[in-house]
Amino acid sequence: MTDARDVTRRDTLLLGAGVLASAITRPALAQEAQGAQERHGMSAFGDLKYPADFKQFDYVDPNAPKGGLFSQVGPSRLYNQNFLTFNSLNSFILKGDAAQGMELTFATLMAGAGDEPDSLYGLAARAVQISGDGLTYRFLLRGGLKFHDGSPLTAHDVAFSLQILKDKGHPIAQILLRDFKGATAVDDATVVVTFAPNRARDVPLFVATCPIFSRAYYSTHPFDETTLEAPLGSGPYKVGRFEAGRYIEYDRVKDWWGADLPVARGQFNFDVMRYEFYRDRDIAFEGFTAQSYLFREEFGSRVWATRYDFPAMKDGRVKRDVLADETPSGAQGWFFNTRRDKFKDKRVREALNYAFDFEWTNKSIMYGSYERTHSVFQNSPMMAAGKPSPEELALLEPFRGKVGDEVFGEPFVPPVSDGSGQDRALLRKASAMLQEAGCQIKDGKRVLPNGDAFTIEFLSDEPQFQPHHMPYIKNLGTLGIDASLRMVDAVQYKKREDDFDFDILIQRFSFSSTPGDSLRSYLSSQSAMMKGSQNLAGIADPVIDTLIEKIIAANDRPTLITACKSLDRVIRAGRYWVPQWYKASHWIAFWDVFGRPAAKQPKYARGVPETWWYDQAKAAKLEQRG
Repeated sequence: MTDARDVTRRDTLLLGAGVLASAITRPALAQEAQGAQERHGMSAFGDLKYPADFKQFDYVDPNAPKGGLFSQVGPSRLYNQNFLTFNSLNSFILKGDAAQGMELTFATLMAGAGDEPDSLYGLAARAVQISGDGLTYRFLLRGGLKFHDGSPLTAHDVAFSLQILKDKGHPIAQILLRDFKGATAVDDATVVVTFAPNRARDVPLFVATCPIFSRAYYSTHPFDETTLEAPLGSGPYKVGRFEAGRYIEYDRVKDWWGADLPVARGQFNFDVMRYEFYRDRDIAFEGFTAQSYLFREEFGSRVWATRYDFPAMKDGRVKRDVLADETPSGAQGWFFNTRRDKFKDKRVREALNYAFDFEWTNKSIMYGSYERTHSVFQNSPMMAAGKPSPEELALLEPFRGKVGDEVFGEPFVPPVSDGSGQDRALLRKASAMLQEAGCQIKDGKRVLPNGDAFTIEFLSDEPQFQPHHMPYIKNLGTLGIDASLRMVDAVQYKKREDDFDFDILIQRFSFSSTPGDSLRSYLSSQSAMMKGSQNLAGIADPVIDTLIEKIIAANDRPTLITACKSLDRVIRAGRYWVPQWYKASHWIAFWDVFGRPAAKQPKYARGVPETWWYDQAKAAKLEQRG
């Protein structure tokens, strides 16, 4: 049973198309760089843990051996990647269902540190120069960069990549690049990136972590088409064997130019990274017990509590562990499609909150493993609590009369039931709110204000979520609402999600410890009608838009936290979702063939598989015992 699911970005191109995105002249670029100091890294607020001469991150083992296999059912996805299947290797457009892990095949200008909230250090770029106004970034590339076919990687490829992502990339990437004005290659080793005034604070960080494509490759290959031809990359891995919809392997590039850089040392240790795809997580669990793959992050409380009693677990060949997760847990819940008339009234959305009995669900279905989610910034200092502080009130006061009065008081918290599964007091309250919203009972059935029957279709592609839906659907039936669960295959689900063709579905998302431009993709009016965006609820509120801009403009962390708390209050007052649950940890299980660093796990990352390695001695011992 799956209790949680995760949630981390055309025309044929002519050579050089889209590289110059602004009318900046070379003399102007040279002048802009004067006086700018070279930096080995960057972060949202300029703070860096590691000095310029650091050798490796503290949480890695620099002497980790290379070799062996790491295989898993992927726990997260990017852009158009699919949890359950794939039919494309193009991971950066809206079209198709891409294979998980494709990001491993591409290098980026800079790479993140797992023990800092948002710091980046040089990968393809050895340094960056930032103008005094923060609108021009000059990335200085290393020597010896190359793509997997041996062709050189230059600043021209970087400029091309950023522009093609903004023009024809996945809608999520387009939103995140909104404040990116353009990039130009001054020479093969220097690319200058410019941003719009009042840019989002984190857009330079996003630019620095965008994949670098080969301009020459895409001069003969369309960027906007699904394909099972592996694109030309320059990352630590390249596509190996695969069978569409079943598995894909990534082979380590043995002579990768970045292997001994400080941001990569002690990482990318496996010769083969393999992703397995199952349409059903129960079947996937059986595959794990049969050693069809070696590592599993468990998202099902029932499985974690009751099914880890198979022989390999009992005799020690399989190990389990719980890794702390100090990142913001974010939001998981049933999100209403407010583009549909029946969900436009906030009173209706609130009434549907009262019909879900979390306490019974957690106790009876999830073994008491979870806590209730309240906030989109759950498990972080950015979550609103209590009455607004003076600083929050200063931000919120201009919106008085445009938002509900509750925004200036205690933030909304989902109701606590009596745990019976059918709390009569809460259901009576829900019924009264529906009546107030004009949703009357007629012939024993709830009808909308226009007289149509009130029906709700829950959309899902994972059978393991069915037990969580059914008690909720039963309670909605008690309210006279004709609710049902529609199970569809993974491809149809993705299509309907991208087209906003649903009533209610489950979404999980979380923001970094330094949220910024990514908020637009999930919560802004701009993204509400952009197909393929992450704003599944269709949130389109000018107040929310303004507060997002306040967050983006924050010039220090206390200001950022204040703005996030204010935004949280307004979102919670909107009742856009029925909050579900979270836990601040990772449940992991693995066949005992791995080594891992003795150093502490990175605070802001799982660290697996990046820092682990294949232990030949353990593997040999396991084979003897098997």
